[in-house]
Amino acid sequence: MQTKSFDTKRAASFIAEAFDKEVLPALSDYIRIPNLSRDFDPEFLSNGLLDKAADFLLQWANNAGIKGLTAEKVVIENQPPLLFIEVAGTDPSLGTILFYGHYDKQPPFLPWREGLGPTTPVLEDGKLYGRGGADDGYALFGSLLAIKTCQEQGSSHPRCVLFIEGDEESGSPSLEDYFFKMLKRIGSPRLVVCLDSGASDYDTLWITDSLRGLMLGKLNVEVLSEGVHSGDASGIVPSSFRIARQLLDRIENIETGYVNERFQVNIPPEKYKGTYAAAEVLGKAIPEAFPFVAGAKPTTEDVFQMQINRTWRPQLSVTGADGLPPTATAGNVLRPKTTLKLSIRTPPTLETQTALKELTSILTSNPPYNAHVSFVDTHANPGWSAPALNLELENAINEASVAFYGRRPIFIGDGGSIPFVDFFGRQFPGSQFLVTGVLGPNSNAHGPNEFLHVDYTKRLVSCIAYVIAANALPPVKGENITQ
Repeated sequence: MQTKSFDTKRAASFIAEAFDKEVLPALSDYIRIPNLSRDFDPEFLSNGLLDKAADFLLQWANNAGIKGLTAEKVVIENQPPLLFIEVAGTDPSLGTILFYGHYDKQPPFLPWREGLGPTTPVLEDGKLYGRGGADDGYALFGSLLAIKTCQEQGSSHPRCVLFIEGDEESGSPSLEDYFFKMLKRIGSPRLVVCLDSGASDYDTLWITDSLRGLMLGKLNVEVLSEGVHSGDASGIVPSSFRIARQLLDRIENIETGYVNERFQVNIPPEKYKGTYAAAEVLGKAIPEAFPFVAGAKPTTEDVFQMQINRTWRPQLSVTGADGLPPTATAGNVLRPKTTLKLSIRTPPTLETQTALKELTSILTSNPPYNAHVSFVDTHANPGWSAPALNLELENAINEASVAFYGRRPIFIGDGGSIPFVDFFGRQFPGSQFLVTGVLGPNSNAHGPNEFLHVDYTKRLVSCIAYVIAANALPPVKGENITQ
């Protein structure tokens, strides 16, 4: 199918100019706001930074010059606000597209490269540096620019709804409350578009067809009521750190990194096929996307195994520690306790709430030396595996990709987690899903030197505009809202 009355060259030119003149300055101003997600800002309710970011985006949306747009900030007490934006469709029979994004940010993770900073936007070599530009501030701007492009060409388009939350980086604890508050106004979308995912290079349209889940918690191991001289105690009192290592051995093979069989799943054959295709295209670019120190090697030399590891196999990371003094001030003391923060990425189809209970039991049952062991502050997010696309939508995506990237898209699993996607998938089981994003190699969304690749983003927005104008969305069958 070819999208009628949609000029791809005209669209690319319009988006490139509007992005440079309208989006980049606004996105830079958004980067300057240090609006951290609630988990990283205990004063988020009083300092007004999340509200400031929401108000800024709301004002931009209202001034974007989009016909039929209404926008509002929705507030539930003691929660970050939601931005809810509606754009009337040209024909009610075309249904609704629901766009998702978020405006809260990760913490700075200092230091950044000289000349850069989390709240200092810098445009350099076609990249906009700064916290939150790529993850996920651009989503509101990109969605609205795609809609505006359709209107500029006079193309018919569905009703469009933007659901922009301020809680994603904290696991979206307010998502369900806002969803059910706005459910009647959302309606039954034929397509859900999420722009918070990744890209494996900057030359291809990457479509995410699975996301890993996540289990988090703090492992506490305590053997003494206070620290003691290591010369007196070592050999009599077991090290809390060694006990923690023993407990981690219960869930991860220290030699191979293979995680306990209980947290594995049967990988669908079609996901193996897609992963193999992606690995063939990417090759050595998969490990080269990461800043290994000189001489360090990845966990395997097989690029297919690398890709299947990061998308469909559970992986353990220790992301933080308490009870360990800085080496400069550490004396000869056998410490009383050790706390490790654990992050386990889980396969897309694993039931994470049940798995978290089993993980807690595995770590805390029969502790070595009868040490006091607990696994606390736990949290679990589910993964997601995409339903099959209908033929018309798949054709529209393929045509858009060829038009703006010069090649067909690649469907690939992503190693990250987006809690919204699984939740909306359960609420809208009859809807189609298009999950994509701009977090490509070295974009470093949660680390230092985060950047938005400007040219890639322009082409992605062009593809979204094409899909909107394609009107390739059959009506949703039956009632598709469950509570």
